[in-house]
Parts: sequence; C-alpha cells; structure tokens
Amino acid sequence: MSTSFFQFSVRTVVNSGAGSRTLLPEMIKGLGGKRAVLYTDKGLTKAGITEQIKELFEITPGTPELVGVFEDIEQDAKGEIINRGARFFKECNGDSLIALGGGSVLDTVKAIKWMLHKGLHDVRDSLLTGNVMEWWPEAQFIPIPHVAIATTAGTGAEVSPIAVILNEKLGIKTNLLHPFINADMAILDPDLTVGLPPKITAFTGFDALTHAVEAYFSPKANPMTDAYALQSIRLIVDNLETVVRKGDDLQARANMLMASSMAISAFSLCLNAIPVHNLAHALGAKFHIPHGLANAVLLPNVMESLPAYYLPRITEFAKALGITNPSEQPETCLEEVIQRIRDLRKAVNLPDTFAEFECNEDKLQHIVQAVHNDPAGVFFKIPAAVITKVINEVFELTAIKA
Repeated sequence: MSTSFFQFSVRTVVNSGAGSRTLLPEMIKGLGGKRAVLYTDKGLTKAGITEQIKELFEITPGTPELVGVFEDIEQDAKGEIINRGARFFKECNGDSLIALGGGSVLDTVKAIKWMLHKGLHDVRDSLLTGNVMEWWPEAQFIPIPHVAIATTAGTGAEVSPIAVILNEKLGIKTNLLHPFINADMAILDPDLTVGLPPKITAFTGFDALTHAVEAYFSPKANPMTDAYALQSIRLIVDNLETVVRKGDDLQARANMLMASSMAISAFSLCLNAIPVHNLAHALGAKFHIPHGLANAVLLPNVMESLPAYYLPRITEFAKALGITNPSEQPETCLEEVIQRIRDLRKAVNLPDTFAEFECNEDKLQHIVQAVHNDPAGVFFKIPAAVITKVINEVFELTAIKA
C-alpha cells in the first residue's frame, strides 16, 4: 500500500434498494432536466425493463418528459453506435441522459456525454492513441443531467469515471477517463436484476471480483481503495452463489450491486497495473468474448503465472476471500487463494477455458503484441512468456508463437 500522495473521490450519488427506480423522474427534475433521453438495449426492452422505466414518466405527466428511447446499444460500447446515440440526443432536443443497462450501455452513455460536451462528430477520431485521460482542473464539470440505472452487478460503470470504448477503426478497446463523465446519480434497484440469466449473473459477478482484486494489488492502492476492495470481495463471496442459484433473492441481488459499485470505485481510483484486464481487453476485442467471462477464465491463471506480483499482500486478501486460516507461507497462501477462486468459479458454473469460442493457433499469432499494444497495459507490461503460458492454458493449446 502506497504512503505517497493520492486522491479519492466518489462523485456519483448512489441510491440503493428495491423500488429505488421510482425516484428517477424526481432525480432528473432535481438535476435540472426537462427533456430526458433514455438509452438501453433490445434485450432489456424485450424483457420488459425498458417499459418499466417509461411508465415512470407516463404516470407523472408534465416535466420532466421522456422525449426519446435509443435501444440499439450492443455488446461493447462501439464507436459507431456512440456516434449515432449522440446524433439521436440532438434530434430529440434532449437536455438530460438516462442510461439503463449493463456496462456496455452505461459506458456508451458516458461517451455520448463526453462527445456532446466536446462538440465531437466521431468519438473514434479522438481515441486514436488508445487512452484519453483528462484530469481536474483541465477536465471540468459537464452540465448535462445524467442518471445511470444498473441492470447487472459487474462493471460498476454507473459510478466509474472510465468508459471502455471499442474503436472499430483500430480494432482495440480504448479507455476514456474523465472525472465528470460518470453519472450524477446512480440507481441500484435489485428488482431490475432478478431476471438476469444465471450465466450472465455469474460472469458479471466475476467482473466485479476482478475489479476488486486488481484494485487491492495495485501499486497505487491506498487505505480508501483497500476498504472498498476488501468489503466488495466479502460481499461477492457471500452472495454470488446465492444470486446464481436463486435469482429472485432481492437482498443478495442488492448486495451484489453494491459490491460492483464499490469494486469499480476502488479500481478506478488506483488504476495502474491491471494484468487480468489487459489480457481480457485484448482477447475480447479479437474474439468477442464477453468481458466478465474473459475475466472469470483468466483471473486464477494470471495470478498463478505472476506470483511475485501478488505475494506481498496475499494474506489479507485470503481472509477477505473467506479462507479462515490461510497459510503463513505466502507461496502456499497464494495457492490456497487461487484454488478458492477456481472453486467459486466452478460453483457458479463458469468454464475454466475459452473452449466455447472458435479459435486456432493461426488466430492467436501475434497475440503477445496485441496484449502489449492494448491500452489497458500501459502501466504494466506483462512478460511475453507469461502471456503465452496463460493463452496456451485458457485456449487449451500446446504452444503459440508470439
């Protein structure tokens, strides 16, 4: 844990609890919004979730109004869809943003907000270097009322000042960091997550766990991020199996939503070395593997392959993970931790490889370069030998060439 200077700020006001979505119109009004535009995806519309949000404005006529619904958002926050979403906002003469969905929707809306603030026409042209990092005081408050409603417990994107954007022009996932792109207010309503399929529930939960892991072991970790990371780990260990097996358990669903927000808050505020995300982003862009699933498969293999990175802080982490009497020997403790993660993954019926994704050794040529070029690896370059080892394991190959 660093003892040098750090900043910690959680800007988004979090509203947690069953039924908290009913506060949405009042939130928009309180933020000064009169003409709200709702962004979501077709899956949520088909599930009836979008209609639940629209009804909130229909039963309270007057201002604010819901003046448009954009439901074309797909897996990954794609640049072309972000551009269309920004044009839609202008066509609707909107003045406020509502994001309803998982990480892809929430990140898409953050990018739209940034585009509108900057007056951009194509978000991809501003992400040609991979990462865009704007910090206060250069980065100023964006006065567009913005409420995010999370429907998955994984990315925590409803509170994070980061948007991960797929730049199709580059074929990579890029990162936009700005302290004011996150929502002014977030709604964590477990009622909206009870219909989430078990597999998606499981791998989004592992996404949250990976955020907490990478925050806790970050070279930039500090007492505040540790508090958020460790408590989120405890919540995930105590509730993930329950929400996968009994999806209508509102308390467990609420706990997972809170864990997700806490984990990403820690992750965002000590962002540095993130080897699991580095590999997950590179493979996700290349093979269209859902991000949470990629993290779930990669997490124990990366920890096993980079022992020196995890050993110094492994004991307290083991306790948070629910290991009652962890070994006093760091190497043995790390083995116990890795086995505990694998056991949890198995308990929620997630795979330990990417066998379901079509792949061959030809498609993995130059994967080391792809991982090294991925913007998520800017602060920590994973050794080539480690990359090839992990890739061989998760794709069940005998060998690949760099």
